[in-house]
Amino acid sequence: MRGRVYQGLQLFVALTGMAILAGCEESSNTYVPPPPPSVRVAQPVQQPITLYFELTGNTAPLNSVDIEARVQGYIQSIDYQDGMMVKKGTKLFGIERNTYQAQLDQAKASLASQQASQVGAQQEYDRQLNLMKQQVTTQTAVDSAKATLDEANAAILNAQANLELATINLGYTEVLAPFDGIVTDHLVDIGALVGISGPTKLASIVQTDPLYAYFNVSETQVLMIKADLAKQGRTFRQTDLPTIPAELGLQTEEGYPHKGHLDYVSPQLDASTGTLQVRALFDNKDHAMLPGLFVRVRVPVGHNDKALLVRDDAIGTNQLGSYVLALGKDDVIEQKQVKTGQKEGPLRVIESGLDPADLVVIQGIQLAIPGSKVTPEKTEMNPAASAAGDAKATTTMQ
Repeated sequence: MRGRVYQGLQLFVALTGMAILAGCEESSNTYVPPPPPSVRVAQPVQQPITLYFELTGNTAPLNSVDIEARVQGYIQSIDYQDGMMVKKGTKLFGIERNTYQAQLDQAKASLASQQASQVGAQQEYDRQLNLMKQQVTTQTAVDSAKATLDEANAAILNAQANLELATINLGYTEVLAPFDGIVTDHLVDIGALVGISGPTKLASIVQTDPLYAYFNVSETQVLMIKADLAKQGRTFRQTDLPTIPAELGLQTEEGYPHKGHLDYVSPQLDASTGTLQVRALFDNKDHAMLPGLFVRVRVPVGHNDKALLVRDDAIGTNQLGSYVLALGKDDVIEQKQVKTGQKEGPLRVIESGLDPADLVVIQGIQLAIPGSKVTPEKTEMNPAASAAGDAKATTTMQ
């Protein structure tokens, strides 16, 4: 009897132990969700900004001409180095002068001869007038002397014109730079015969300081500008162009470091493209810019006193356009479609879709999934301030 009781007690203890172990195992496998990810959020920056049209264009030289030989002869000298910067009036090429010097000397001699003939004709005419007063000559003789004098005067004018022409042709034997600029490589060599059947191209010269930038404004932008001017009671005038600033940036440059002003606006739109050509003028004293470069240009068109800006790296894109991730009710992430504007340093203007009180996710964006809950930490939208906060947090952890 005692043995059976003992065996029953053992069985009860074993079953109780198994139940306890099963309960412990079941409680240890219960799923515990992870805490919401931590993200940094900030309110948009609200500040006054200048509104710009941001456009693309190309640079062009202020002046660019072909240097040509205007008289016939052999090239005797090349007086510059290819690609050299020269001043206006610098001698670039020399063409043989002896033939044109001889023509000039001949023209001078012809003028002197005609002047001598004119003196004789004048004396004869005066003598015939005196004789006519004494009634010892005829009117026919006086008229003949007057005709001879007129011919002599005309011959002097012709000789003077020939002298001027010979002087000009002699001057053409020295090919000079028409303005300050850079001269390209020479296209003829010393000893080459030029100007045989017409002007011969010798080289080209390009003036790159200052420099033009051409760009096109769309029809919509033109109408917007005109409407804005009409609201101000103003009309567009070409004389106002030098007062309108323009900024330029190269592809390898950040922002728009080159400053200039508008110089020309086409009086009509190009019907084939629906655009209006505009030209701006920029200083290029260091010759950092070359003609023909693809450039970015922006022109101020207005002012916004309360523009909203967020960090450019906090803006994403999808099939609907641009969006930001914002903190919603109960710290749940919302995706907001926004319309973006121009860039201001590391920030970008948000034209619509965002309120000043919204908290935008600026760090931990990859952890912020729309519809999910997060643990937000408020910071400033300024990237410098956020970087300082990161450095402080790192130091605290260390």
